[in-house]
Amino acid sequence: MRFFRLTLTLMLACGLQWFVAVAAHAGNQQEEQLADSLRSLLTQAVADARPPKPQFSTIEERIAYLNWLGEMSDRLREIVPDRRGRLELLESAWYEARRAGLDPALVLGLIQVESAFRKYAISSAGATGYMQVMPFWTRVIGDGDRRKLFHMRSNLRYGCVILRLYLDQEGGDYFMALGRYNGSRGQAEYPNAVLSAWKHWEYGNSAGQKGEGSSAATVVR
Repeated sequence: MRFFRLTLTLMLACGLQWFVAVAAHAGNQQEEQLADSLRSLLTQAVADARPPKPQFSTIEERIAYLNWLGEMSDRLREIVPDRRGRLELLESAWYEARRAGLDPALVLGLIQVESAFRKYAISSAGATGYMQVMPFWTRVIGDGDRRKLFHMRSNLRYGCVILRLYLDQEGGDYFMALGRYNGSRGQAEYPNAVLSAWKHWEYGNSAGQKGEGSSAATVVR
């Protein structure tokens, strides 16, 4: 939803107690007991499974997006040979990143580090899919069906929502937020790997550039 990031930020500013850590495992996200208001917000954020439909206010913005899509497709070709699947992944990653107020290049960099763009990747801790989402999130903010983490769009939506949560929780500190995403908060190896991969997926100053305001496109709910 368009106001997801803003609402999360306002909740943080109001000093709400978001969570209490209830389980911790080395090398993966910690399960957190969420306040009811935050749980409801996150549940809404992952619930809508309609396909991505970006809209652009000008033809120039649409052309910039299509140029980004073509460039990213070329970069990803050797890893994901199937063109149709590759474009679907990129379109969804762009949409879900923008929806959560994230840079698509950051999301692609995280996918590269987490799963090497493998849809069915499963870690030793049970993290699943492109963005290596821990299954407990489907119980905490979803409908409990962990099989959905093998669905591309659902996996990307969960991953982006969770990363947005951690980024707001850490006051915009990417290093700490990425560490929390990996379950290694404060350690350098994982955040540095993602930040390095992020640079590989950067694209000029148009649809894929850093920052929430990098494109005037919106997403249709």
